[in-house]
Amino acid sequence: MTTLHDVEEALLTASLVMILVAGALLLYRIWYGPSMLDRAVALDVAAALIVAGIGVKAAHDGDGFYFPVMLVLAFLGFTGSVGIARFIAVRDRPSVRADGMEDHR
Repeated sequence: MTTLHDVEEALLTASLVMILVAGALLLYRIWYGPSMLDRAVALDVAAALIVAGIGVKAAHDGDGFYFPVMLVLAFLGFTGSVGIARFIAVRDRPSVRADGMEDHR
């Protein structure tokens, strides 16, 4: 084994450890997030971490099979984030009173 291969394995292992630590912190944010928006952003980051983890596996195996899977998951994460953001925006929109003034509560 060459030194370059050892460095590559060390970097892949370090990146996997960082992804796992980020995932643990993300679970904390999802569970104890002070607002629904924090939880929505955390779910978006979870999708990105899953894609990153699959990318680490693809780099470790040297196989391009996982790239279409990563693209589909990234697209689903993006559309899910947009859907959640639209839902939160509609839910948190200020109501309009009968006289045309906005009601800020």
